[in-house]
Amino acid sequence: MAVTVPSDAAEIENLRARLRAEEKKLDLVQEIGLALSSALDLDQLLALIMERITRLMDADRSTLFLFTEDGTELSSLVVQGGEAREIRLRPGEGIAGWVAQTGETVNIADAYADPRFQPSVDLRSGYRTRSILCMPMRNNLGATIGAVQVLNKVGGPFTADDAELLGALSGLAVVSIQNSKLYHSVVGKNVQLVAAQTELEARARELDLLIRVEQEMNVALDLDELLDRLLRHAMKLVGAEAGAILLRDPKSGDLTFSSVAGPASDAVRHERIPAGEGIAGWVAEQREPLRVNDPDADPRHLADLAKRIGHRPRNLLCVPLGPASETIGVIALIDKAGGGGEGFDEDELKLLVLVAGQASKAIQLGRAKEEREKEARLASIGQMLSGMLHDLRTPMTVISGYTQLMAGADDVAQREAYAEEVQRQFDHMSAMTREVLAFARGESIVLVRKVFLRRYLEAIACQLETELAGTGVELRLDLGTDDIAWFDEGKMTRVVHNLARNAVEAMPDGGVFRIGTRVTGDRLVLEFSDTGHGIPVAVEGRLFEAFATAGKAQGTGLGLAIVKKIVEEHDGTIACESVRGAGATFRISLPQSAASAR
Repeated sequence: MAVTVPSDAAEIENLRARLRAEEKKLDLVQEIGLALSSALDLDQLLALIMERITRLMDADRSTLFLFTEDGTELSSLVVQGGEAREIRLRPGEGIAGWVAQTGETVNIADAYADPRFQPSVDLRSGYRTRSILCMPMRNNLGATIGAVQVLNKVGGPFTADDAELLGALSGLAVVSIQNSKLYHSVVGKNVQLVAAQTELEARARELDLLIRVEQEMNVALDLDELLDRLLRHAMKLVGAEAGAILLRDPKSGDLTFSSVAGPASDAVRHERIPAGEGIAGWVAEQREPLRVNDPDADPRHLADLAKRIGHRPRNLLCVPLGPASETIGVIALIDKAGGGGEGFDEDELKLLVLVAGQASKAIQLGRAKEEREKEARLASIGQMLSGMLHDLRTPMTVISGYTQLMAGADDVAQREAYAEEVQRQFDHMSAMTREVLAFARGESIVLVRKVFLRRYLEAIACQLETELAGTGVELRLDLGTDDIAWFDEGKMTRVVHNLARNAVEAMPDGGVFRIGTRVTGDRLVLEFSDTGHGIPVAVEGRLFEAFATAGKAQGTGLGLAIVKKIVEEHDGTIACESVRGAGATFRISLPQSAASAR
């Protein structure tokens, strides 16, 4: 019995040592499992796993190689037991490259005896490799994604048990790599989604801004109002206490304040900045937006102008206006609202650039609209002058007739009556001249007044006698009403003379020209009919258009266009009924009330 006891004690102690080693391995494996469930940073996770693998395998060093994204190289992500650095291998190069290429496990007791081993790594690092255990790492689809390698087992070469343990541990490493990549892929996509959402919100804000600027453009009645609206909108959007839109003189290049807002607006309104001077002049010439949060320190700042207007700016934004080929001005925002300790930022400058782009288009459209309106007004003035010259024939004919009558009249009272009628025609001609001048100024004057209808039509009849003399045309008045009426007496006289002239031309062999009146509701209806040949087919559809004529020798095509314009200025309507060979009737309807006087 004394002989066997020591042997049994040694065996028990050996078993206990092996048990403690296995318990240690189990603890390390549990640590790896906990790391897999908690750490998601790939580099940190792999560093922890490789450190535990080194300890479990009783190795001096371990290295993990993974294929790069393009699959052309193997890269060591973690190196334990010495200086950490990256090693890159081509598939098939070295032990790890061969394992990754073939997918086979390698267990070498003497590295230098294996031709696949590359001692150059040892030579560069001063490390001496003895034993190597290297095996492939495969994902869940069976594809090789890299290789794990342990070096220099303490106390001898690696065993089959070591290979089995390393295989299990490399499987855990693969799981960690796949989980981490999946996590980072999800995080990356979430980051992309957040970035896309942020970008979408920014685009939505920009679109909303453009829509609001467009609305300002549509509401404005003229260029000045447009500039004021755009400036106020930009100040509110960026948060500025003052601002100005300066337009550039295309000849001199000087900048003039076309719209201003803020505490010094009245003082600066009449100032002018010479070409290239000041921050605004620099922006206009260089066509670059500028953010200046300390104007006093900027040599371009016009300190004299600030002193003259009594306002010293704390900070400002200035952006050019106009297309790339031409600067039409600048928009400047001054003093960040609320004190502006930090001043304006880059985002606010970008926002103003966006506003300036829309403002440039609005200004160009506004200028083009004004030019079109000027051209249209000039064309209308020309047309009105043609109409006036057309209608001047009537008072001139009347004046000529009464002048002849005056020459043969011996009765002083009669001569005075003729002179009074001549003076009335001169007043009528003067009124037509004033009408053209008023239109040239953008005004439209209709003097609706109370008119005694019988007295008015009797005066018209006297005037028409001269024009109808010798034509064989008989004038008849059919007054269904002869009460008070409301219209512009001078302009309506032009209407009557134009319709009478047309009627005479429609009855070359004589006939009857009738003027009738009646009241329908609150409207006065004037009817002018003739017994002529009716409206020619050639002008039936465009009877009231300017220059529409059926080839009359002396016709200008303006008479009925003038009539329609005058009627519409009275908020009235005109219509024509015509029977071929039986004459035509023009029916004018005018609103009648003292409230209609304008």
